[in-house]
Amino acid sequence: MNIEALYQIYSSNYLITTDTRAIKRDSIFFSLQGDHFNGNKFAEKAIQKGAKYAVIDDINYQIKGKTILVNNVLETLQKLANYHRRQLNIPILGITGSNGKTTTKELIHAVLKTQFNTGATKGNLNNHIGVPLTLLSFTNETEIGIVEMGANHQKEIEFLCSICEPDVGYITNFGKAHLEGFGGIEGVIKGKSELYTYLKSNNKIAFVDANDAKQLELTNTMERISLDSSISISSSQPYISLNYKNQIIDTQLIGIYNLNNLKAAISIGEYHKISKKNIITGISNYKPTNNRSQVIEKKSNTIVMDAYNANPSSTRLALENFNDIDHKNKIVILGDMFELGEDTEHEHQNIVNLCNRLGFNRCVFVGEHYSKTSAVEKYLTVASLKEAMTATPLEKSYILIKGSRGMFLEQLLEYIN
Repeated sequence: MNIEALYQIYSSNYLITTDTRAIKRDSIFFSLQGDHFNGNKFAEKAIQKGAKYAVIDDINYQIKGKTILVNNVLETLQKLANYHRRQLNIPILGITGSNGKTTTKELIHAVLKTQFNTGATKGNLNNHIGVPLTLLSFTNETEIGIVEMGANHQKEIEFLCSICEPDVGYITNFGKAHLEGFGGIEGVIKGKSELYTYLKSNNKIAFVDANDAKQLELTNTMERISLDSSISISSSQPYISLNYKNQIIDTQLIGIYNLNNLKAAISIGEYHKISKKNIITGISNYKPTNNRSQVIEKKSNTIVMDAYNANPSSTRLALENFNDIDHKNKIVILGDMFELGEDTEHEHQNIVNLCNRLGFNRCVFVGEHYSKTSAVEKYLTVASLKEAMTATPLEKSYILIKGSRGMFLEQLLEYIN
């Protein structure tokens, strides 16, 4: 079956699924394969649970009248998403960067949806599977699409751009993330700026931070729009309040590092002619979730839960911001940072050194990498840290918890009162 014919089936209800645990009736099930599973094996189950068709690439799992046999399920999903993007013919905003891209995406969505039917990446479904699924979640009622693009090696952003074909793009920053895959910070810059390359070659627009010399250098021969430089922070104890066009916007975000994320949302909102009133509404109503700079109040303690992800750049910013918070008893709990390659040892030691210089009341480090540093209080596993927290509970403290997703530091919440 060709893409055009498959699209006719899909466009009857715009329902795609890749997980038999979340089957929607009359959806199309794509039998994706992974390193440890063969999605073709679940085609029959998907049909039984209500899927209209299952797309497979193994003839041994064919069900007459219910399966669509293709050469490669993943490639078919990607081609269908690109075909759909072209049929929609709506403005697509592409976002990437080392830090803050998911928060920025959510803020932009919060602003744009005040006036438009806006589709956006769910969570961080931002890879070679997530981007197609994001596009295929848009319907003929969607007026603007926001697509987050993640990458940990060269050419990945280039490929994702070829699928979603963004009209406008924004790179949050270039930081020390995925150094192992990119081959160092220069590799990060080269890989992330593939978005600029796409935008320039297709006469599209980039939003840039005018205070970032590297962004200005990379976009000096293309059409670009600078973030609104008149926006500033009026206070940040702990939540940010913004000065915006002679009015204060009270946000539910902490961390001055979020200023550029807020500037991007406001600037892109202005570009799409969102009214001042609606921009303020969108920004003030946005509340971070999923362990991204969440402030959690317990009986005795206040926690800044920022354990969705961590790299040297984002961890440094989080620590510096936490240092500025006015509280007499501040505790830092940091978990390992992953995908740093040959930089792993010295980047973890650099963070330990920074904590020592900032002089927090207590610094706790957990994980294999931090255990190899000169840190005073360190634990090899989260389980051993849990035991210590049970024996000596934390009390009357302001606590920052930050680490890579794979450390699962949110488990610590139940051990803090």
